[in-house]
Amino acid sequence: MSNPVETHKSELASVLEFFEQELKSMRSGRASAGLVETIQVQAYGSAMELKGVASVSVPDPKTIQIEPWDKNLVKDVEKAIIAADLGMQPNTAGSVIRLVLPAMTEENRKRLVKQVNEKTEQARISLRNIREKIREEVHALEKDKKMGEDEKFRLQEQLDKQVVDWNSKIEAASKKKEEEIMTI
Repeated sequence: MSNPVETHKSELASVLEFFEQELKSMRSGRASAGLVETIQVQAYGSAMELKGVASVSVPDPKTIQIEPWDKNLVKDVEKAIIAADLGMQPNTAGSVIRLVLPAMTEENRKRLVKQVNEKTEQARISLRNIREKIREEVHALEKDKKMGEDEKFRLQEQLDKQVVDWNSKIEAASKKKEEEIMTI
C-alpha cells in the first residue's frame, strides 16, 4: 500500500515553486533578471524564453541589461519586451538592450501588494485542492479496507502538518515580497 501523502508531496512542492516563480516575475523597487527572463521571444520560428536566447544581467538597482547571443534577434527581443507591457521602454545601443525601471509610486506599490495577495490566495487554494484530493484517496483506501482507521487518522494528521508547513512557506515568501515592494 502506497502512502498518498508521500505520493503527492511533489505536487505540494510544485505549488510553492510556481508561486515563488510568479513572485520573481513581479516588479519590486529593484531591477531583477526575473522580471524579463520568462518573456516569450519569437526566435528561429518558435517562441522561446528570453533567458534561452540572451544573457540577462542587472548592472545597477534600476537597470536590466539584455544581450542577445545572436545579434539578429535584437529587434525580436525588443518587440517581445514591448509586448510584455512591463512599463519600460527598451533602449538599444548596438546589440545591448537596456531597460531602466521608472520610479515606483505609492499607488503602484499598493497595486503590486494587492497582486501579491491575490497570487498568495491562488497558491493557498491550490494547496487546499491537493489536500482534498489526498484526503479522498485516504478515505477510499479505508473504505476499501486497505488501511485501518488508525492509519487513516495518522495520514490525515501527517497531511495537515505538511499543508501547514507549505502554507507557512507561502506566507513567508509573500511577506518578503511585500516588504521588498514597499521598501523605497
